[in-house]
Amino acid sequence: MAKNVLVAYGTTNGSTAEIAEKVAEVLRKDGLTAEARPARGVPSAAAYDAVVVGGGLYAGRWHKDARRFVRRHGKALAERPVWFFSSGPLDPSASERDIPPVPGVKKAIIRLDAREHITFGGCLKEGAKGWVARMILRSGKGGDFRDFERIETWAARIGQELTS
Repeated sequence: MAKNVLVAYGTTNGSTAEIAEKVAEVLRKDGLTAEARPARGVPSAAAYDAVVVGGGLYAGRWHKDARRFVRRHGKALAERPVWFFSSGPLDPSASERDIPPVPGVKKAIIRLDAREHITFGGCLKEGAKGWVARMILRSGKGGDFRDFERIETWAARIGQELTS
């Protein structure tokens, strides 16, 4: 049974970090030791029994910190159970239908034999960093489209798999 779980994430404005924190919280409720950490600050994935990696989506690509984490720790990730999540659509589509992974994430899923990938809605609020984010907000397309009930259900499935 896997006991020590890393939830590594790449985020720009913090909404993917909040998803990662919720995943870790649910895993802890299931009796696992779980911590959410920024992907760029993880020295080794080998210290964990299982890993969840999440990244915000920007222009059809996973956040650079999530991509780099998967590349840097690929050998360790291939030796343990791995799940991926993406966050990004600024509309309710992620709660209405399954959104496939972007091409780079799909390649990582295949290469590492990841257990599952899921896409959650994104969040973009006033004060977001970056000129693209500010333009999106000015056009009225921001908001919080994360479905925390769906996030908790997904995390609970991971917890159940790891504890059974």
